[in-house]
Amino acid sequence: MKMENNAILFLSSFLLTWVLSIKGEQVLDMSPCNFPAIYNFGDSNSDTGGVSAAFYPMASPCGETFFHGPSGRACDGRLTIDFTAQHLGLPYLSAYLDSIGTNFSHGANFATGGSTIRRQNESIFVNGISPFSLDIQFVQFSQFKARTAGLFYNQANRESNERTIPKPEEFSNALYILDIGQNDISAGFRPMSYDKFQAEIPDIINQLATVVQNLYNQGARAFWIHNTGPIGCLPVTLHYIHNQIPGYVDEIGCVKAQNDMAKEFNKQLKQKVTQLRTELPLAALTYVDMYAAKYELISNAKKQGFLEKESICCGYHEDNVHIWCGNKAEVDGTEIYAGSCEDPSLYISWDGVHYTEAANRWIADHILSGSFSDPQVSITQACHAHLYL
Repeated sequence: MKMENNAILFLSSFLLTWVLSIKGEQVLDMSPCNFPAIYNFGDSNSDTGGVSAAFYPMASPCGETFFHGPSGRACDGRLTIDFTAQHLGLPYLSAYLDSIGTNFSHGANFATGGSTIRRQNESIFVNGISPFSLDIQFVQFSQFKARTAGLFYNQANRESNERTIPKPEEFSNALYILDIGQNDISAGFRPMSYDKFQAEIPDIINQLATVVQNLYNQGARAFWIHNTGPIGCLPVTLHYIHNQIPGYVDEIGCVKAQNDMAKEFNKQLKQKVTQLRTELPLAALTYVDMYAAKYELISNAKKQGFLEKESICCGYHEDNVHIWCGNKAEVDGTEIYAGSCEDPSLYISWDGVHYTEAANRWIADHILSGSFSDPQVSITQACHAHLYL
């Protein structure tokens, strides 16, 4: 009888550490995921050197705050993807397209500035749209995965290869981040009306879902999917506002129509992520509300220690004349150099479109904890998100 009681006590203690009861709902205990690598897909919000390697190098003063020189990032320092890697105890991601000084042992970054989910019939030399759309980024990943496996098992160079390429078995345990969609909305605004572009959103979302499914078919299981930010709050957009009609801006002064389109995109993206959880039963899909995080920061800029949301650290933006960060141009017979501000840490916006390192750090601190995620799990437990269904 005593042995039976001890067995029951042991079993009860074991179950107590495994299953917690919260408001009547059972939630499985979750240990840290210990991701061995990150594979990132996106645009300039998370590009760590891809477009710079493929086309033109990033100009100074980009990178001045942390890297003390251009690092391929559209920022004075680090991006949210850098803080994400750091939070997970991993090195900063090397860009897949960069051939110099790269190390892919803990993942790779396929993001490039100007990238879109859906291919655009446009040019990076005309309006900044990258040829490396999300489907191409997946093709690059697929090739990367196959080629690194071949190199890893090459006995002649295995020791040296192990230091710079991932172990084949780690792909299924890695974290897959998607941070893309902003440029699809921006590109859509140029040739289309609000209603026409809104009708295009389902196709864009479906193309993103296809890439998630393709990654899943190649063994990916943990996904951290960002929605798109409040593009109507970008300072370069706000500089065009003059004598706006009633209703043109929202309660904090951002362009309402652009933010409404971002919200519609995000609503459909969240619905698709929910659907994918059913279709991909082994996947852990976390939806990250970047819009809410960034809007909270922008809405409370001064309270958080920043200047007003319209302030731009690097570049010249006056009277509808735009000289982008690090460039020179002649204005009324005078050459203007679009340099940076004295203290980037006071600014949310680096160049009118991209965020400063200080803002990226604030955003990362808030999203990595899970406060803006569905389900609300921290990134260190993002491999368990499917257990909350």
